Amino acid sequence: MHVPKPDRAGRRRSRKVDGDARQLILDAAENLFAAHGFDATATAAIAGAAGVPKGLVFYYFPTKDSILSALMAERVPPHPLADINSVISPGDPATSLVNLDAALNLRDHHSSVLRVIMWREADTHPDVRKQLRRMRDQLLDVTARVLQASAPGPVQPGTLRACAAAWVSAMLAVATTDRLHTLDGLSLPTADEMLGISRVVAAGMTHLG
Repeated sequence: MHVPKPDRAGRRRSRKVDGDARQLILDAAENLFAAHGFDATATAAIAGAAGVPKGLVFYYFPTKDSILSALMAERVPPHPLADINSVISPGDPATSLVNLDAALNLRDHHSSVLRVIMWREADTHPDVRKQLRRMRDQLLDVTARVLQASAPGPVQPGTLRACAAAWVSAMLAVATTDRLHTLDGLSLPTADEMLGISRVVAAGMTHLG
């Protein structure tokens, strides 16, 4: 019969305890990175917020950068939208784009990794930039497929790519500036404004064909 070895604090280690501790550390890091930024968050603060010894943080994550890398790998959705049929409005690409934006929910996503941390840390952390590029590529792909499926007529591949790029740029711009709007007390983009942008994109697609 296998008996788990006690850790240095005298407790017996188990797979469940280890898994719970790791998730507690990631949860604490996510909250603190979102609230204060990566550089301003000490490893000791993460341990305190997680309710674990500082040494246990280093047991799972040798460096603070490895915590951020784990958040990027595990808490950014692997696919932005699994089924595009749920957002397609046949013959109405503008409405389909608005539906896509609502389904993706980049501005109010439950994960602060996606909503805040990714944008804040992309300039200085290669893993974050890699995930951001991957997500943008996936958004371009899903947006092009939504436009193609909802278009009232045939559209050239180059036109689809250009219009998808315009819509993705709009979604990302709004997602990354929402927090600044809130901090400055300015009004956030409305649903009507997003619909207006979607109509411009749809009209450009129809015009270019």
